[in-house]
Amino acid sequence: MLVHSKPARRAVHILFLALFLPVFALPLLVIVAASFASSWSGTLPTGATLTHYQDISSGEALNALLTSILTALAASVAALAAGTWAALAAEKLGRRTRRIVDGLFLLPVAVPSVVVGLSLLVAFSRPPFLLNGTPQIVILAHTVLVTAFAHQSVTAALARLDPAYEQSAAGLGARPAYVLWRVKLPLLLPSLTAAAGLCFALSMGELSATMMVYPPDWLPLPVQIFAATDRGALFAGAALAVALMVATLIGLLGLSRIRTKASYR
Repeated sequence: MLVHSKPARRAVHILFLALFLPVFALPLLVIVAASFASSWSGTLPTGATLTHYQDISSGEALNALLTSILTALAASVAALAAGTWAALAAEKLGRRTRRIVDGLFLLPVAVPSVVVGLSLLVAFSRPPFLLNGTPQIVILAHTVLVTAFAHQSVTAALARLDPAYEQSAAGLGARPAYVLWRVKLPLLLPSLTAAAGLCFALSMGELSATMMVYPPDWLPLPVQIFAATDRGALFAGAALAVALMVATLIGLLGLSRIRTKASYR
């Protein structure tokens, strides 16, 4: 640490806990407590129950969770492929052209996500690209929103990559495709897995654009959480939110194991 004095380190730790607990940890603990409550009239919840979790263990809630996971996985893979391809292609371009490409990928992040959803709804509501009312438009909306993060992560990793590895492989007679698949991409694998985790987490929690485009037979869990809290079922919505957090954390833990192995390699 930058602070070498023991009393100063203790003060920094206390300050961190004082800021972390009420701002980050306490709201999550409140959601977890509310998911087990049947009523909440005082400081603490009363009437502990598992009814809310029993209700979401089957039926629409379970289908919504599966829909969110499938959507996040598909959007993450598509965003990672598109962002990586664009970052590799832009690496050979001039500085001004690279800035234009970066700006295009950051444009969906610079505008409200509800605008992205509306633009996709209008753009794909007529043949020959009729996606309105299909699961594909939800996946496309999530892909558009998270591709910028994948592109920026891979671009930053490429800037830190030592060109000596690529030059050595090319000097030994390796073809460009071989250098890409056997040298460059393995070196980028830790950054690729980190980008995939970020895209997965953002897609799992996406609501605004999803509300604009989702069909009735493809209902992600954030939409169901919003619907539950909108009709006053706050405790049921809290249980759904906890299920969403747990599923997201499990996915991120799985990706972190891949990233650890890639970094070790």
